[in-house]
Amino acid sequence: MTKNTQIEVQGIIINLTKQSDYICITDMAKAKAGDARAADIIKNWIRNRATLEFLGTWEQLYNPDFKVVEFDHFKINAGLHSFVLSPSKWVEATNAIGLFTKKGKYGGTYAHKDIAFEFGSAVSPVFKLFLIKEFQRLKQQEINKLEWDVKRTLTKVNYRIHTDAIKNNLIPNILNKSQINLIYANEADLLNVALFGQTAKQWRENNPQQKGNIRDVATIEQLVVLSNLESINALLIEQQLEQSQRLIQLNKVAINQMKSLLTHKSMTKLKK
Repeated sequence: MTKNTQIEVQGIIINLTKQSDYICITDMAKAKAGDARAADIIKNWIRNRATLEFLGTWEQLYNPDFKVVEFDHFKINAGLHSFVLSPSKWVEATNAIGLFTKKGKYGGTYAHKDIAFEFGSAVSPVFKLFLIKEFQRLKQQEINKLEWDVKRTLTKVNYRIHTDAIKNNLIPNILNKSQINLIYANEADLLNVALFGQTAKQWRENNPQQKGNIRDVATIEQLVVLSNLESINALLIEQQLEQSQRLIQLNKVAINQMKSLLTHKSMTKLKK
């Protein structure tokens, strides 16, 4: 786990695994008893019969290697004053996957989100509700970022197809490397002009305060259209159309597709 995700719940920083599937219940316990007694809160919670039944049922649903016999042994002894149980002992004895412990930076006991939400009740019902709310907000951010990355990756993949078409049809063998790069830049700007109405250089001159390039600040709709334009331009190049002719056609496509996307209900929902 090279990097943790964090959320803040009622002033308490809660660590999550990078994939956000496991939540640090040690951090959660601090909201109830502070750093000193967080481990005790977890031990008292896990030795409870109701908790053990919940954990055992969860493991039987999702863990084919769960040791049911050892689980039954713990359940029989639950409630006795002499019964003591820790997360590490639970995992070691039953081969459980719903909990795990980690030492060092971001250390503590981590629980699958289903189990962490259940543990939230042991902290307080209010804390549990705020935890769920913040967790859902984080997951929505991750979904939005994934959708953006997919669109950006799609654009890059089609750009490779686009540049291959340029190389095969527009670049004479006698051109040197600098001339080849110039042709690539011209073709990229052909798409920029068709979609954005300006070249990359013109955008930089008009937006000196912005970082990156014109495509980095594009909307989702623009990235979708740009991806389509790259594929269409590759086909037009194969047909050996002049650049000026291609620009007219690409501009018409960009206008029509942007109009369609900006009024489409699915795109409106995607951005919410």
